[in-house]
Amino acid sequence: MTEYAIRFIAGGVIVSAFAILGDMLRPKSFGGLLGAAPSVALATLSIAVVQHGPRYAAAESWTMIYGAAALACYSVAVCQLLMRYRCGALPATIMASVVWLAVAFALLAGFGGAA
Repeated sequence: MTEYAIRFIAGGVIVSAFAILGDMLRPKSFGGLLGAAPSVALATLSIAVVQHGPRYAAAESWTMIYGAAALACYSVAVCQLLMRYRCGALPATIMASVVWLAVAFALLAGFGGAA
């Protein structure tokens, strides 16, 4: 139960700090960008370092990087399906999910999770 409380507090503090930073920057759209994934990733990595050590956190950070690369490929695929091939939103996102999974698993299989 205390682990969940620590996650809640650490996540809240980091999300709030990034939201404040994003509010100070221009354009205001950075607030949403900085308030989500980076802050949650930092909270997760902080907890991983404390609970499992820096080696485990390093492996976890590599998997986060692979996921970000896969998300970029997914986003490009969705854009191409929507704009070039005039697919509907639901079919485009479903088809592009295959791209996301393929890239993520290929990176993980090719490079592994260790630094």
